[in-house]
Amino acid sequence: MSSTTATLLPSLRALTTRLFSRPSPLPSSILSKCQFSTTSPTLALSKASIAKLGPKSQPGKGSSKASGAKGGQTTRRSKRKGEVVRDPRMINLLRHFAILSPQRIPAPLRMARNRYLRHWTIHRAWLLFRRQQREAREKTWMRQYQSMNRACEELRLTSGPGTREEGYLFRMAMEKKGVYGLKGVPIEYARAQTETPARVPWDHEWKRD
Repeated sequence: MSSTTATLLPSLRALTTRLFSRPSPLPSSILSKCQFSTTSPTLALSKASIAKLGPKSQPGKGSSKASGAKGGQTTRRSKRKGEVVRDPRMINLLRHFAILSPQRIPAPLRMARNRYLRHWTIHRAWLLFRRQQREAREKTWMRQYQSMNRACEELRLTSGPGTREEGYLFRMAMEKKGVYGLKGVPIEYARAQTETPARVPWDHEWKRD
């Protein structure tokens, strides 16, 4: 174990010196060969080339106004009053994001324990009342359906009148001949079948001729 630790310590020391030591500066001979230009190529224009361009296309005079007009400046200062006029696009963006600000969003509803219990009790009572109404309505419909079923079954098993066979009254009741007039049908069945609803859903002024 002592031999392994003795071999590991020099390697670790060499690694730490490589990692944490500062890099050696470049020699002056290399720096002298590398010449860095401090002026950008766009600014390094001779006087003769600027004179050839003319007064309108010189980079110092006309280009600044054009770039200021075409650039994405959000504000500009008017000459008369000295007021800052904002870009209408920025105004629309500010109005849009102002709605989502935390100041506009209402605070979450936080109720105390007693108030929450009152709210929960009223809500459960309302649900219980609605369920009782729904069950009473369904029971009424079930009684009506059962009474109609018993009446139809009685007609189906009854024979007559006279020498009529069994089930004659049931067939006549289900056919409903003459109920809607002579050779007539309900107005719901007389409507043409269309893919889209009509402009006038129901003709309230319709009268039988």
